[in-house]
Amino acid sequence: MSYKRLTPCILIDRGKAVKWFDDRSVIARDVVALAKHYAERGADELIVFDLSTSDEDHEEAIDLMRKINRFISIPMVAGGNIRREEDVKKYLYAGAKRAILNFSKIAAQEMLESVSKRFGKERIAVSLNDLDALFKQQHLIEEYASELIFMHRLDLDSVMNITSIPCVVVTDTMEQDEILKILKSSGVKGVSGRFISQEDMDFDGFKEICVQEGIKMTSFESILEFSELKLNPSGLIPVIVQDYKTNEVLMLAYMNKEAFNHTVKSGRMTYYSRSRKELWIKGETSGHYQYLKSLTVDCDKDTLLAKVEQIGAACHTGSRSCFFQQIVGNDYDTTNPLQVFESVYGTIMNRKENPKEGSYTNYLFDKGIDKILKKVGEEATEIVIAAKNPNPEEIKYEISDFLYHVMVLMVERGITWEDITRELAER
Repeated sequence: MSYKRLTPCILIDRGKAVKWFDDRSVIARDVVALAKHYAERGADELIVFDLSTSDEDHEEAIDLMRKINRFISIPMVAGGNIRREEDVKKYLYAGAKRAILNFSKIAAQEMLESVSKRFGKERIAVSLNDLDALFKQQHLIEEYASELIFMHRLDLDSVMNITSIPCVVVTDTMEQDEILKILKSSGVKGVSGRFISQEDMDFDGFKEICVQEGIKMTSFESILEFSELKLNPSGLIPVIVQDYKTNEVLMLAYMNKEAFNHTVKSGRMTYYSRSRKELWIKGETSGHYQYLKSLTVDCDKDTLLAKVEQIGAACHTGSRSCFFQQIVGNDYDTTNPLQVFESVYGTIMNRKENPKEGSYTNYLFDKGIDKILKKVGEEATEIVIAAKNPNPEEIKYEISDFLYHVMVLMVERGITWEDITRELAER
């Protein structure tokens, strides 16, 4: 049995989240906050539809997608207003896992093959409103798309007889029984639409209902029972928490059986507080959630290692890591490349948010984008000149200068190192 996903959708119209395709009443003015809300409440994926009709609104929607991607830990799929290949590129570069081509439009049908070859089949989804389009374009879709988005309550049994491509159903139904019926269909990998996108939707609670109906929902699944772990005399197991990108050790905490099960089920790190004698979801009050990426046990099965995506600071003091007070040891160079890049980026971001008199970084921000671009161009030229010199020291110096100015540009335009490394990893 395949896992199923709960995928809320956000419809963006003129920079706001609206109710539905045929109902443009505003439900949220802060689109990014709404996306974060869904992610934090346990959604598995997010679909963003750009309903813009003007180039200006289109660019605003893309900028919002870029911001959403920085603040959520779940995959984002984007569609709407794709009129040319460049729009597909913009959605993907904004952080979308896949771009949705609307097959009710001839332009989308004509560009499917070319965008699939350019960006990869796995980055392209096709949306359909009726079975007729699926019949006519079946071979094209199967060759060049990796997912179907059904925008109508179709006869799913008929759909499954036509194609084996996994599909997500976007529906306006508000009936729970109909949602369960859709999820039970063998070819459906997820459901989206008005019911799933309710602001007060309890995703974890609804997944429990689905499980009771025999539907296997997307979640982490432990291959070990908690009873197989070796606990301390208090019935707890220590958990070392590490940043999944940099391997930085963030904190040490403890779990009991309930905390362990909640972590595995929800994907959010949950611990047992020895002082308060109660469960606590990391970040529930501060917003500094930890999203689980992997959980491993040591050779003696008495310590867990959790690799997480840390939002904000891990330590209650406001420090990134709880381990910041050195008590013994020698100074050494920190040469982990990503840590260095993230550290310099963080310093530049801090200068932008908290200007410091006499700072060269603030001078660049004050002068604006044209000055920053001019410096990036100048430093790129300096690399070319240095490369003609047999002494590699000059090249290292100039590349370092170039990367610094590029990071200023990244901060100015809201691009992070995670955006860059994710883009490189997906190419």
